[in-house]
Amino acid sequence: MISFIELTEDKGGKNLHLEHLEDEIINFGVDGGRAAINFLRSLRDMLAGGSRSSVNMTVKWDGAPAIFCGIDPADDKFFVAKKSVFNKEPKLYKSNAEIDDDLSGTLNSKFKVALAELSKLGIKNVLQGDLMFTDDIEDDNIDDVDYYTFQPNTIVYAVPKTSDLGKKINKAKIGIVFHTTYTGDELQSMTASFGADISKLKTPSTVWMDDATYKDTSGKSTFTEKETTKITAILSQTGKSFQRISAPKLRSFIKLQESMTGTMAGASLKTYNNSKVRAGEKISNPGAHAKGYEKWVQMSIQKQIDKAKSAAGKKKYENIQKEYVREVRKHTGNLKEIITFQNLLVDAKMQIVKKLNSVKQLTDTFIKTKNGFKVTNPEGFVAIDRVSGGAVKLVDRMEFSFNNFTAIKAWDK
Repeated sequence: MISFIELTEDKGGKNLHLEHLEDEIINFGVDGGRAAINFLRSLRDMLAGGSRSSVNMTVKWDGAPAIFCGIDPADDKFFVAKKSVFNKEPKLYKSNAEIDDDLSGTLNSKFKVALAELSKLGIKNVLQGDLMFTDDIEDDNIDDVDYYTFQPNTIVYAVPKTSDLGKKINKAKIGIVFHTTYTGDELQSMTASFGADISKLKTPSTVWMDDATYKDTSGKSTFTEKETTKITAILSQTGKSFQRISAPKLRSFIKLQESMTGTMAGASLKTYNNSKVRAGEKISNPGAHAKGYEKWVQMSIQKQIDKAKSAAGKKKYENIQKEYVREVRKHTGNLKEIITFQNLLVDAKMQIVKKLNSVKQLTDTFIKTKNGFKVTNPEGFVAIDRVSGGAVKLVDRMEFSFNNFTAIKAWDK
């Protein structure tokens, strides 16, 4: 069986992008669908108190930007970097001068703080983390509680000033959550593993860091017998739904999706699904959604027809439109089964996310709206397979993704 390390890594072993669990059937076909079911079963077992569960859980923090830091094997010097760290010609920042040569504005100042402060930790390999704050912590009173708040992206993280964590954050010059470790003799050939062991790092008061591990000190995140029975029934339905999907047609549909690049990218099923999330619409009717996808493809290509300036250009896209609509129509029946399967995966996933959200984590979380602060759940969670080392993200797309598209972001302030 395909493992989740294969499902979530890009070429070269760099896990730079996590996928939603329900999308793995579109990414990897039958193998992806089967792996998604097995992952949810393992999560069910973990939350049911199964000691043999092969899954670790971490919290997905909504930080930005991503920061890579550690020792460059080429010269044993400490560096900080953006996602281009693993390019053939990587950009590593080992001095303020190198940061000045490449970055400006807020990014410039943040990476200078990262270089100065993260070098104190004694990192021996390369770690990836999400930056939570530098000098942008604010004072806010929310529901009569005095907080230190920071908003690196969509979610506002709030820590009561008088708490132990609040006192630590007040002293810190930088906050970062590490979640991935890279090892190897050369940067370009390093392999990634989810998770980061920060227990042996130095702990200067000017750096607040976390390893993103899901912490349940109350024991509330264990499923009751009733909850276990409910998710088991959903997973049983999911397995039956999976059997109704035609594997040959699924392979053909994935090839069709893979051809939608460049000017055609907007016609993909994922883009269509995200349009529903933006609108806050739940996909409740798989048949109607599958038929709607045909119209979506037609409309997406129509935009290219309208943009074309020459008659030949318009004719080219008109032919492409006819061909794609004809091909998509062939898949409507099987697509209905795929969407039904995805919906059941989401139903099971949401049972898990709901239970995990029932336990208060390190900070309170809000989103900023025109009318003030609104309570929200964390971005989501990352489930890591202890055996394969792979991972998928578990996100309430109807909450966080909608917030991501509509809330006032850090850069909107």
